[in-house]
Amino acid sequence: MTDTARYVHQTARPTGFPVATDFTLVEAPVPEPAPGTALVENLLLSVDPYHRGLMDGGEGGFALGTPLEGRSLGRVTASRDPKLAEGDLVFHRAGWRTHALVTEGADGARKVRAHEGVAPEAYLSILGGTGLTAYAALTRTARLRAGEDLFVSAAAGGVGTATARLARLMGAGRVIGSAGSAAKVRRLTEEFGFDAAFDYHDGPVAEQLAAAAPEGIDVYVDNVGGDHLEAAIGSLREFGRIAWVGAIAQYNGDRAPAAPHNLFEVVHKSLRLEGVLVRHHLALQEELEDFVVPHLRSGAVGVDATVAEGFERTVDSFIGMLHGRNTGKMLVRLGS
Repeated sequence: MTDTARYVHQTARPTGFPVATDFTLVEAPVPEPAPGTALVENLLLSVDPYHRGLMDGGEGGFALGTPLEGRSLGRVTASRDPKLAEGDLVFHRAGWRTHALVTEGADGARKVRAHEGVAPEAYLSILGGTGLTAYAALTRTARLRAGEDLFVSAAAGGVGTATARLARLMGAGRVIGSAGSAAKVRRLTEEFGFDAAFDYHDGPVAEQLAAAAPEGIDVYVDNVGGDHLEAAIGSLREFGRIAWVGAIAQYNGDRAPAAPHNLFEVVHKSLRLEGVLVRHHLALQEELEDFVVPHLRSGAVGVDATVAEGFERTVDSFIGMLHGRNTGKMLVRLGS
């Protein structure tokens, strides 16, 4: 085992989209576990859209010159935590580094239920934060019912593909998605179970959604905000529901409207709009796994991920994800 740990530090506040020079790689000795902690060697790192907002600083944001946090899957190599043994797989949030000290139950760290026949990448995608976000959005926020029609924005991303996979298992009617390229649109319908999809660059989103769903939709899972949210409000039927997960359109200083022009349609149609934060739904983890794992084992559900190899690819993978260069969850693989 190496005696050197590597970390990603943020060293500057991004203006618009982050660039490589906003970060630096730092080396230090591998830390020794103190009483009550375990040393984890990370195997997979997650890079996520929510990281972008934290990089602006402020309350709860990232401090400059310190290791960045992020979801990670690792294996315990030394432990002084009685709840974690050497060899255990651990999900935790001390990512963007090769080694981390964790405590079971603290800051989201937990021993992973290792399911036979399930790929490790699943624990950071369909069984991880993205899958849990999609599951909570569908079952708790939107309360999707069998036969209802669904629209998903940023549909080729981690939450988007997970939403479609889960909605299909729940008996959704038509599933419609938007993405940022013709190639992604093809994959949505050919691989990910969407009935219809469109490239939001090809014209006004409202017009394309109306064409894809001429009879309207019942549920919208929003990962974009801006013109996508406005389009969805226009297409939702009475008593429709919006599960608002993210607002990619505003993460990098883009001048998306602060609110949709048709927001009062929420009143006219008796719509419900509710935000989704995965940290409010962590108690659903076991329920999610019980629901999804049999379908992973049977092959009915795949692990949708773009995986970069090597710790030095972390920053590049994060920037690429913000520019839409991934399909499914964007991950970085550090070890076998």
